[in-house]
Amino acid sequence: MVCIDIIITNSGDVPIYQQIADQIKAAILRGELGADQPLPSIRVLAKELKISVITTKRAYEELEKDGLIYTMQGKGSFVAKHDEGGLADSKRQLVEEKLREAMDTARAMGLTKTELNKIFKSVLEGDRWNRF
Repeated sequence: MVCIDIIITNSGDVPIYQQIADQIKAAILRGELGADQPLPSIRVLAKELKISVITTKRAYEELEKDGLIYTMQGKGSFVAKHDEGGLADSKRQLVEEKLREAMDTARAMGLTKTELNKIFKSVLEGDRWNRF
């Protein structure tokens, strides 16, 4: 079984199950979790994160629905195999989701498209981007 560092926060608008699903999804898309690698059981993960089993179950259900993991009765949950094209699409989709979240946040804060575009360009040109 693989060790996954999942950080959850109770403050914010993103439900806990979604935070878990997003972090596991990102680890899969970054290649940190390979095909057929076992994930922590729903109960173990719930205990480690000190949350409800129902919450972790919902996170795994979301990942399964997205085709990122599969579950075998009595054996556990595992990372699904993906073709490179499917992974590229999933990566693009995840980035688009995060950008939409950022846009929603900017909109809620009253920022204009021009202001948001300046922030985006600043982040792109910053040191964090140049490390890639």
